[in-house]
Amino acid sequence: MRFCSLGSGSEGNALLIECGAGSTAVRLLIDCGFGMRELQRRLQRVGLEPRDLSAMLITHEHGDHVGGAPRLAAKFGIPLHMTCGTALATGLGRADGAMPSLIDPHRPFEVGGVRIEPVPVPHDAREPVQFVIDAGGRRLGVLTDLGRSTPHVLRAMSRLDALVLECNHDEALLRDGNYPAMLKRRIAGDYGHLANAAAAHILGAIDQDRLRTVVAAHLSRSNNSPELARAALSAAWGCAPEDIVVADQDDGFGWIAV
Repeated sequence: MRFCSLGSGSEGNALLIECGAGSTAVRLLIDCGFGMRELQRRLQRVGLEPRDLSAMLITHEHGDHVGGAPRLAAKFGIPLHMTCGTALATGLGRADGAMPSLIDPHRPFEVGGVRIEPVPVPHDAREPVQFVIDAGGRRLGVLTDLGRSTPHVLRAMSRLDALVLECNHDEALLRDGNYPAMLKRRIAGDYGHLANAAAAHILGAIDQDRLRTVVAAHLSRSNNSPELARAALSAAWGCAPEDIVVADQDDGFGWIAV
C-alpha cells in the first residue's frame, strides 16, 4: 500500500491510497474537495486519471471535502461511499447520477478486498467519519476534521503503520489572529478542528509500536505553520521535526509506502 495527498486544507482535500499494482490495483480517494478539472490535473501529477479510481470515500459534507465528488462520480461511474447523514446533508440522489452507497459508521466494509474501517468523530457535520485502511495487514489511519479526541478514536488509531493527522491551528495564532470571534469559537470548539497540542496529545496517547510514518494535515494558512506542527508532533512521537511529513494545500505530498 502507498498513499499521497493531492491537497490538504480549507481550500480542498483529497487523499489517494493505492493497494496493489497494475490492472488489479485498488485506488481509493478519500474526499474530493476540488472541482473536476482541478482534480484531474492533480491526479495527472501522480500519473493517474479519474477512470483509475476504484471508489471515493467521503468523510463529511463540507465543501472542501465533497465539492467535486458528485460530478466526478457521475461522469466516470466511480462508486461513492458515505454515511446516511452525509448523503442527506449533501442532497445526493438518483437525479445527480451519483447515488451513494451508504456505510454504517460503526461497521467495516470492503472495496476490492481492501478493508475500510469508518471512525465516527466529533465535528460540526451531520454524520462525520474518518477512516482506517487495512490492506494485507498494513494499516493507514486518516484523522482530520474533528474538534477533540474520544476513547473510540484512540482505540481505532492505535497500532497503525502510518497516520495522517490534522494539525489545523496553533492556539495562540488563532486566538490573536484576525478571524471573527464566532469563527474562532467554532474552530477551537469540541466540534471544530484540532490544534497542534490536541493532535500531539492524540499521537502520544495511541499505541505507536508499529508507527513508521506521521503526516501533519489540514494546516491553516493563517493560524499555523509547518514548523509549529512538526515541533508538536515530533515531541509526541520522539523523533526529529524533519521526520514529520506535512501535507500542503497546493502540492499535497508525494507517494509514501506503508
